[in-house]
Amino acid sequence: MRLISWNVNGLRACMQKGFLDTFRQLDADFFCLQETKLQPGQLSLELPGYLQFWNSAQKKGYSGTAIFARKPPLDVQLGVGQAELDTEGRLIILEYPGFYLATCYTPNAQEGLKRIDFRLAWDKAFREKLSTLAGHKPVVVCGDLNVAHQEIDLKNPGPNRGNAGFSDEERESFSQLLAAGFTDTFRFLYPERTGAYSWWSYRFNARKNNAGWRIDYFLVSNALQSKIRQAEIYADIFGSDHCPVGLELEV
Repeated sequence: MRLISWNVNGLRACMQKGFLDTFRQLDADFFCLQETKLQPGQLSLELPGYLQFWNSAQKKGYSGTAIFARKPPLDVQLGVGQAELDTEGRLIILEYPGFYLATCYTPNAQEGLKRIDFRLAWDKAFREKLSTLAGHKPVVVCGDLNVAHQEIDLKNPGPNRGNAGFSDEERESFSQLLAAGFTDTFRFLYPERTGAYSWWSYRFNARKNNAGWRIDYFLVSNALQSKIRQAEIYADIFGSDHCPVGLELEV
C-alpha cells in the first residue's frame, strides 16, 4: 500500500504548478492533502479511479484537508469531535477493515506563540482521538503536524528554539503522541539522516540552501512497525513550500 501526504499551500495555486502531474507520477493508493484552502464547489477535480473526501474550514481561503482514495472506506469522520476545535477543517479519518487512516493539518502556534493554547488543546484532543481509534484497530496518521521534533529535524535548531514549530511545549506534545503508541516512520528507518526536510520558508533562498524543517509526517501504530517498507521525502517535487512525503506499508 502506497500513501502520499502533501501540504499544497492552496490547491488551486498548486494546480497551476503541476499538481496533477505529481499526482499521476506518485501513483498512490491514498493521496492526502493539507492546507487545501478550498470551500465546497470552488474546484472541480477529475481524478478517475479515486473517491474524494474533503473537510473545509468555515473561514474562506484557509486551512482544509482532503483524501483521495482508491477504495471506499467503511466510515468517514471529520474533526476531533470538539466543536470549538473543528471549525478549521483540520482532520479526516477513513476507516478500513484493517486500519484507520487519518490526515491532519495541525494548527500553527504562530509568531510569538500567540496561538499556543489552541495548538496544545488541539494536540491533546487529536492524541485522545487517535488513542481511541487505536483501541479498535491500527492507525496510520499523516500530515503537516507543524513541529520539528528533534534538533536533527531542522537546519538551524539554535536560533529557532522557542519559535513556533520548535517550542519546548510543541516538541513535548509530539513526544506524548509518540509515547501513546505511535512510530515516526521516517525516523524509524533513518534515525541519523540529516538534511531531510519537508518545508522551507519562501524567504532567504531557504529551499535552494536546504535550510528547512521536517514537519510533515507519517506515523503508524507501533503494531505496524514490522509492516513499514519505505518512507520517503520527495524534496525534488515543487509546487508548494512543502514537498510531498510518502509511506509504503504492507497492510
